[in-house]
Amino acid sequence: MSTSPLDLPADHPYGPHHLPYGAVARDGDEPWLAVRVGDSALDLASATRGTPWAEALAGPVLNPFLDLGPAAWSALRSWLQARLAEKEGRERLAPHVHPLEELVSHLPVAVADYVDFYAGEHHATNVGRIFRPDGEPLTPNWKHLPIGYHGRSSTVVVSGTDVVRPRGQRKGKDDPAPVFGPSVRLDIEAELAFVVGGATALGTSVPVDQAADHLFGVALFNDWSARDVQAWEYVPLGPFLGKSFASSMGAWITPLAALEKARVPLPGQDPEPLPYLRGRAEHLFGLDLTMEVRLNGTLVARPPYRAMYWSPTQMLAHLTVNGASLRSGDVFASGTVSGAEPHERGSLLELTWNGTRPLTLDDGSTRTFLEDGDTVTITATAPGLGGSVLRLAEVTGTVLPSP
Repeated sequence: MSTSPLDLPADHPYGPHHLPYGAVARDGDEPWLAVRVGDSALDLASATRGTPWAEALAGPVLNPFLDLGPAAWSALRSWLQARLAEKEGRERLAPHVHPLEELVSHLPVAVADYVDFYAGEHHATNVGRIFRPDGEPLTPNWKHLPIGYHGRSSTVVVSGTDVVRPRGQRKGKDDPAPVFGPSVRLDIEAELAFVVGGATALGTSVPVDQAADHLFGVALFNDWSARDVQAWEYVPLGPFLGKSFASSMGAWITPLAALEKARVPLPGQDPEPLPYLRGRAEHLFGLDLTMEVRLNGTLVARPPYRAMYWSPTQMLAHLTVNGASLRSGDVFASGTVSGAEPHERGSLLELTWNGTRPLTLDDGSTRTFLEDGDTVTITATAPGLGGSVLRLAEVTGTVLPSP
């Protein structure tokens, strides 16, 4: 009986139907690119030597490979799957396989630009009800365009990186003046990040029906948020210090091609968007992806991505409609994923209704917002080929005290 780590059941969550991309290293060494197969990392640079993609896979990040575009992404995926499907192919790949337990994960892309959207109707409605209880929960523009803001790419960090509690100005409604200090309302935002490949020229735009050609893959994302800092600073220009201190991304990027069986129709858009946000039905999609959010091991939420209002293709089309250029390694995130039910809310702001309904954890302690030492872990599953289930790589982080 074979004991090769490449001999996996057909329904393994990290089997050949998945093949997420990452960057790993032995502690202290230079990272190298890999695909995850089961509980092992396949060294792409050595495994693909002599192929058309070898040079693009020789470095520590995916950006050169992302530059090659969707034909190359598909070809490498097919090449790997063909070899993993046959005993001879697995034997040829076996010398290039390393146990994950011996490796340290690194961020597999050099993030070029980072944009955070606000694409979840349930989240936006909850936030509106919390902060504008006497008004309409959604702002007048919300159903006409995917609202977003530019974040700070240099503070996108790989899963497992500790997050230092940010400092900034804050002012409560009854405070006579603002004060400076550590955030006392530190929150999470359970999101999905999309990794972009293929540069475009400044002054051009990407239509909805071509946007998927630039969507390489997805990763779980926690866009940490200092709610008190953000509340004081965001009028009139939007988020700044309350959001720019850290955003955590899963270490393994699931190719969009692996999520074909997870595609679902959008929940419906009314009113109909302007023409540049319309496209053929097959290019307007959600993803049947269910997240689980754990705080110190306690399951506190199960946000469903399929409830999101805007398609990733619409987000990308809107991002570029003014002529903004794309670069390989750009990342845009969905915004907080929340569903219609209370247990489906993807932020503590919603789960505790702005701190008025504390959560009780399994150890008996309660939380409204995050305390120093808290660890937040987000996982997700999605349907794969042949009835299998894909498991996206977790994103986790622990809060450290402010210096």
